[in-house]
Amino acid sequence: MTFHRTALADEMAQQLLNPSYLDTSLRSGLFLSGPRRVGKTTFLARDFIPALENRGAIVIYVDLWSQPQTNSADLVHDAIRKSLIELQTPGSRILKKLKRVSSLSVGGVGIKFSFQLGHLGKDGGASLAQAFTELVDQANTDVVLIIDEVQHAMGAPEGDHLLHALKATRDAVNTRNGTPGYFLFVGTGSHRARVQELAVKGNQAFNGAVTHEFPVLGQDFVEYILKQVRPTLGAKTPSLPVADAAFKQMGSRPEELLKALNVCRQLPQGALADEHFPTIAQAFGTAAADVEIQKIEALGPLAEAVFSRICTIGGNVKGSFTAPTLREFSAQLGREVTSGDVQGVIHLMTSANLLMRVGHGVYGVTDSFVEQAWVTRLQADDIFRANTR
Repeated sequence: MTFHRTALADEMAQQLLNPSYLDTSLRSGLFLSGPRRVGKTTFLARDFIPALENRGAIVIYVDLWSQPQTNSADLVHDAIRKSLIELQTPGSRILKKLKRVSSLSVGGVGIKFSFQLGHLGKDGGASLAQAFTELVDQANTDVVLIIDEVQHAMGAPEGDHLLHALKATRDAVNTRNGTPGYFLFVGTGSHRARVQELAVKGNQAFNGAVTHEFPVLGQDFVEYILKQVRPTLGAKTPSLPVADAAFKQMGSRPEELLKALNVCRQLPQGALADEHFPTIAQAFGTAAADVEIQKIEALGPLAEAVFSRICTIGGNVKGSFTAPTLREFSAQLGREVTSGDVQGVIHLMTSANLLMRVGHGVYGVTDSFVEQAWVTRLQADDIFRANTR
């Protein structure tokens, strides 16, 4: 059985395809960011894409994480070509689906394009703007391009050129008077800082687009999972409030929840699951957070000090710390620490997806799950030092 987030998918599809006045900015681009392993790709495949297609949209999906060593522009162009080939092939799945839920009438021949699909995006071939303009005009509907782990397109010249070509496509299709459909771009990614940078940094193609945090799974998911495992665990099944709190403690990651529940099978007969489950969950949560904490430690004492300050102050912190803070860092490390030093480690932690830029010169912790684990460790260190004096 599969847990579906139908209501969320329907709401997002409605906002994207039939936006209210307040939601029309979504046509500039939508970027969703969140940690890995919280269900983003599963939601896209099982709920969001079907919701878009059921409303008559053509959806093209590509996952840049699937082949991280492959040129991201090649992956996107290949996915677009594959979808266009399907659309011009009579009897293809995508064409049948489109004809069933829309007013498309192409007889038995499929959609025909005026350019050679094999040359799409290549020198001398059709541009993405031309391809999507023809597709929107002939299909008489919206086209949604979803790029999963979109941050992999950043940095390399080919990826930057791709993003600017997609921005040009958006402008070519969406700014026409009386356009029969829109080109809608959705990017998702686990590197929050870099995904957000796509929409807030001035030199990025989609500067000004909409960014949102990916909505993580909630109590309804935990309730669904408990229902599935109860026949196996019986009295060793934790209660919903306890399991839900533990799920949040583990960063709302489905895999960790299932691992923790699997441990409950080994509890002695008569043991109270609600007493043991928080400890079990904390162990899995700590293990998952330790991977990120080790990244901070590997960057050195200054990175640890900067990260600690951002965590303990709470909220978002200016990247250029005050003179008293720099003196505090200097005393802590036993050497002079400059503003440039701090900016250097902030850059490293941003690149490592530990910090994210949330405004001009302002940074916050990327994953609240890791932030909480770091603060807990700081508190434990304080208690240890107090007891050893």
